[in-house]
Amino acid sequence: MSAAHATTAGPLSGLLDGLRVIDLSRNLPGPFSTRMLADLGAEVIKVEPPEGDPARPLTALFEALNHGKPCRTVDFRSQADLAQLRDWLAAADVMVDSFRPGVLQGMGLDAERLHTLNPKLVMVSITGFGQTGPWAGKAGHDLNFLAMSGVLDQMRAPTGELALSNVQWGDLAAGSAMATIAVLAAVIEARRTGRGRHVDVSMTHGLHAHLVMPKATAALLAPILGRRPQAGEDLLNGGLPCYNLYATADGRHLAVGALEHKFWKVACEVFERPDWVNRHWQRGAFPGSPDAAALKAEVAALVASQPLAYWAHKFDAADACVTPVLTLDEAQAHPLFAGGQAVQPWTPV
Repeated sequence: MSAAHATTAGPLSGLLDGLRVIDLSRNLPGPFSTRMLADLGAEVIKVEPPEGDPARPLTALFEALNHGKPCRTVDFRSQADLAQLRDWLAAADVMVDSFRPGVLQGMGLDAERLHTLNPKLVMVSITGFGQTGPWAGKAGHDLNFLAMSGVLDQMRAPTGELALSNVQWGDLAAGSAMATIAVLAAVIEARRTGRGRHVDVSMTHGLHAHLVMPKATAALLAPILGRRPQAGEDLLNGGLPCYNLYATADGRHLAVGALEHKFWKVACEVFERPDWVNRHWQRGAFPGSPDAAALKAEVAALVASQPLAYWAHKFDAADACVTPVLTLDEAQAHPLFAGGQAVQPWTPV
């Protein structure tokens, strides 16, 4: 067992005290899920093959995901090591893995066998395409899951180019977050019934489930546009003047998120354009209408007349849902994040 770093001590770090998690997952989705569990107080034991987690060479990433987790090495091809792992699982509450379907069964770590040893064990498997179906055995990464789910097609600039996001939404939103929810829900059930269960988290299916807005707004706007909205035409991807990204004079961007009319009214006051107030979708200016296109051009011209610092200062005290688009360095230094110190998403009130 390697020396463990100090566990992150957040304000809610005691919520999961006493929960023991055996983490067999690798790379990003599973380790980030168990990182969240550890931050909430769970004891997470990371189990790696002799060659280690593939993320280990990316030292900063590995440390961010796995600090505070005792690390144990298991040769998954050794029956003796697998027997040792089963002993650990017999005393655990949760097992998280990211193997392809069928691998657990091949190692004698399937639900039937493990629940014989530990009826309360919660097993959560994170897969790319699910446990069954024609794609179950296929390999993939975040980009593939985004592509196959229909989500990547929605990540386009208004001019139509696809964006290669540097935030791994498939791994994190559809993998880590969904897995964490599954763990907590299944643990509650296991403590109520005395029976654990095996839950599969398909990242591709999880991503598809996140297409809530595009599905709903397509039904709303298709009759207006005469077709499904394309890039730059939908309610929240560029079709509205009040909810858009605008380039500034210095090549930066202002995020105008004044979706509700009350916020747009305040934004118009800051822009010193009272004539824009009622040119809003809640006053009938829907995406695809000539006036919406004309107003978007007018706002773009005004924002482009000044640098980002000017607009950031103008909107700083306004409750208008208008903000500068910050770089990573700027965000880390912003008072929102306490000058770049470790960020915890949970805070008791």
